[in-house]
Amino acid sequence: MRTLSNSFFALLFASLMMVGCGGESADTAAADDATEEMAADAIVIEANDMLQFTVTEFTVTEGEEVTVVLKNVGQMAKEMGGHNIVFLTEGADVQAFGVAAAGAGETAYIPADMADWVMASSELLGPGEEATVTFTAPAAGTYEFVCSFPGHFGTMRGVMTVEAAM
Repeated sequence: MRTLSNSFFALLFASLMMVGCGGESADTAAADDATEEMAADAIVIEANDMLQFTVTEFTVTEGEEVTVVLKNVGQMAKEMGGHNIVFLTEGADVQAFGVAAAGAGETAYIPADMADWVMASSELLGPGEEATVTFTAPAAGTYEFVCSFPGHFGTMRGVMTVEAAM
């Protein structure tokens, strides 16, 4: 009986070591590679408790697939200071959108009557959360992006410049 229990514990220990030391399946490795490849092409923007985006301008080409990864690196609870990213159509009134967003909690801070001003957006993120937003770059022009959580749009904003395709 002693040999059986020693063998059992040896097998259990070996299994735990494989899992703990990086033993992963081919599916997991392939998924990790795909995530790394996407991240290499993605525009990574961090949002923090100082009400700032780490990237406030970038340039893409019209018709290009744009992938933005938003990471909330802040510590404030989602309900008190969550962050999202909202890409607005060209010519959208950012001030009017930001003011209206403050009263649009039931629609994730996207005013229902201004939804046609939104090209793409992420969900609201709490601390340590991240979201990926993918969309096709529109016609050449200048497009603003903001965090629409109440009061954040004043400092959490940026510009995406879309250049004409050659």
